[in-house]
Amino acid sequence: MRALVQRVTTAAVSVDGTEVARISPADGGHGLLVLVGVTHDDDVTKAATLARKVWTMRILDDERSASDLNAPLLVVSQFTLMADTRKSRRPSWSAAAPRSVAEPLVDEFVAALRGLGADVGTGVFGAHMEVSLVNDGPVTLLVEV
Repeated sequence: MRALVQRVTTAAVSVDGTEVARISPADGGHGLLVLVGVTHDDDVTKAATLARKVWTMRILDDERSASDLNAPLLVVSQFTLMADTRKSRRPSWSAAAPRSVAEPLVDEFVAALRGLGADVGTGVFGAHMEVSLVNDGPVTLLVEV
């Protein structure tokens, strides 16, 4: 599993022009926008490990984590994180897990975050989404398990 984690001051996701989730941390704080990609050999253990890693990563103010500050998270599935662009100008998507594998693991990732105490908003799996954000720093990290 891969997660592209961005420290944000606000983030939202819309489907068909309707906003389905938004995070706006209180008092000018930060939250995390987490784009998640799943590959064929991922499992629930990897989803839980990735959730713990994201929730406790010290990338917020004063080297604190989202768990330290109870910062909100917005999780959006994104199969394009698994793209292979090494051979040509046309990305290969063969590393991306099919929906039947990926969707339950993204759900498991979100459930694991919530189980750790996170306030999590989500996009809609498989939908064409519009994601807006204000990246703070900018801070963007690729996290893999």
